[in-house]
Amino acid sequence: MNITDYILNETKALSLQSSVKEAKDLFDNFPITHFPVIENHKLLGSFAEDDIHTIENNNNELVAYSYLLNSFFADEKATVLELLKIFADNDTNIIPVLNKEKEYIGYYDLCDVLDVFSTSPFMVEDSETLIIEKVENDYSMSEVCQIVETNGAKLLGIYISERKNDFVQVTLKIITEDINEIMHTFRRYDYKIISTHENDIYLEDLKNRSEYLQKYLEM
Repeated sequence: MNITDYILNETKALSLQSSVKEAKDLFDNFPITHFPVIENHKLLGSFAEDDIHTIENNNNELVAYSYLLNSFFADEKATVLELLKIFADNDTNIIPVLNKEKEYIGYYDLCDVLDVFSTSPFMVEDSETLIIEKVENDYSMSEVCQIVETNGAKLLGIYISERKNDFVQVTLKIITEDINEIMHTFRRYDYKIISTHENDIYLEDLKNRSEYLQKYLEM
């Protein structure tokens, strides 16, 4: 389903001429962290619930507090991953949506976008999740894809899940009947396997050698 089918208008945007009380009532009646403010169909920004509840005078108009407006929005053509980034960057559960004329047309709700993401093939296909690590300067996405595909596997998705101390961790979603061959190839190319997998032949071999060495030392 097209993500634009989830653009909502259940919560009506306010204007700067709305009162603080109207804004507080909006937050009391809807489980939202922000609400958009528009003028002549143009988005001016969004007020956060925490900021509105610090205002004592309920009769004042919101225009007196326009300096508290937060500026974030999504284009109506934004992808699910772009939306998830906007949600995370702004610690919000709704995102105002603008059309190509930059007019406000509604908003996305975090729960709806998460539902769309959770039902995507990336999430629901029966697959292996493999996390690998390598020095960032030596990491190559094309090399990662080549390693997976030359082992007869299908790569559903790939993303950089962590960066630390000049190392990069990459999470892969792979359809394969033999994850061991893929892990073996990654290790030959100096990738470290971060995720844990049952029946990891390499780890089993290390364990067996360690046990053999221990027995030899105890003789």
